[in-house]
Amino acid sequence: MPPSSATVQGGMVMSDKTLLVLSQVYVPDPASVGQHMHDAAAATARRGHRVRVIASARGYDDPTRRYPLREERDGVSIRRIPLGSFGKKSLAIRLLGQASFLIQAFFRGLLTPRIGAILVSTSPPMCSAVALAISVLRRVPIVYWVMDINPDQAVRLGLVSARSLSVRAMEWLNRQILRRAHAVVTLDRFMAETLRRKADLDGRLAVFPPWAPANSEPVAHEDNPFRRKHGLDGKFVVMHSGNHSPSHPLDTVLRAAEQLRDRDDIVFMFIGGGCGKRGVESAISEGASNVVNLPYQPKAELKNSLSAADVHLVSMGNEMVGVVHPCKIYGAMAVARPVLVLGPRECHATELVEFEKYGRCVEHGDVEGTVKVIGDLAAMPAVLRNLMGQRANAVLAEHYSETRLNGLLAEILDVVIKGEKPLMEIQLETQSAARRAA
Repeated sequence: MPPSSATVQGGMVMSDKTLLVLSQVYVPDPASVGQHMHDAAAATARRGHRVRVIASARGYDDPTRRYPLREERDGVSIRRIPLGSFGKKSLAIRLLGQASFLIQAFFRGLLTPRIGAILVSTSPPMCSAVALAISVLRRVPIVYWVMDINPDQAVRLGLVSARSLSVRAMEWLNRQILRRAHAVVTLDRFMAETLRRKADLDGRLAVFPPWAPANSEPVAHEDNPFRRKHGLDGKFVVMHSGNHSPSHPLDTVLRAAEQLRDRDDIVFMFIGGGCGKRGVESAISEGASNVVNLPYQPKAELKNSLSAADVHLVSMGNEMVGVVHPCKIYGAMAVARPVLVLGPRECHATELVEFEKYGRCVEHGDVEGTVKVIGDLAAMPAVLRNLMGQRANAVLAEHYSETRLNGLLAEILDVVIKGEKPLMEIQLETQSAARRAA
């Protein structure tokens, strides 16, 4: 007989406690944060816990996309909020959508029955305030998944003053949720250092990166319909895929593309959304015939679009180390492609690529160096590029697989939901940093 506090569903003993997941973005929206939140939610459901997600019924990047208000997906109960996103055309519109979502999410979450724990991330930034309020009123624990750190990011981008009232208020909120959270998960050691300066996280901090998107295994160029569709046969493709954010500037590579516009064999492809796309659109309007701009691709097409690249571009802004993470690198590794890191010497992506030797690194502003590296990679025999890509894929399989990383997160959520003792600290360092220190 199962315990009185549990039920049996489909032959599985189900907990009577619910994991409440708060996320403005959620599948099938193509933004990666929604996919990762769903992977974590589904893994928790497979462990026998009830999971309810509160998300927006409109697309994060494209608000004209509508999703069902109620849905069951992979054992997860999804409740979507109308008017929870108005797109990202301007900061004011984005903030309005976030405010609408947060107000509705608070009341929906507060009324959710039998909450055992709350999982909240940093998208949107103030969602942690809703989680904190529900946590206090319902007396339930929080698992805080820190994918970026604000207001630090906004301050470093020069969008707000570090002395402004809004920044000080948000810093206060950060300290409150960091102190109250039963577990804090962040993505690399640089971000961990930033968080440790805000609060004492001993015994409650887990450090490991996100996993590669599902359905992103390698596809050979000759078998790739995406390359044929976009006329890429015989071309060397430099690709940036995902969100185009000011935190990951592209000016250097766009200037390199301008210098390489006479090379008919080299194409620069930018896939995804975000305000950073304006630079790409500007380059095209000024006659950059070697630059291609595409929207987010459907999940089913992801393996083909990512595999269409010969090298993937991963950019990390100089001031962004310690507040954001270069998540795009894992998609490139999943499809076994070399990586070109555009960023400072001290960052997660640079350490990983340089030590594991499956790509090249250049610094922001070094246009000539970028042109040379791209030219060298294009001239490299395909067999050598393939070996670099295979090395990247092997590192991913060994150290950064979804099975391993999502398993770690699901274990943390399981422990917190059950009300067991706080987890021991988990530190999954970048392999290059760990071995270099040794």
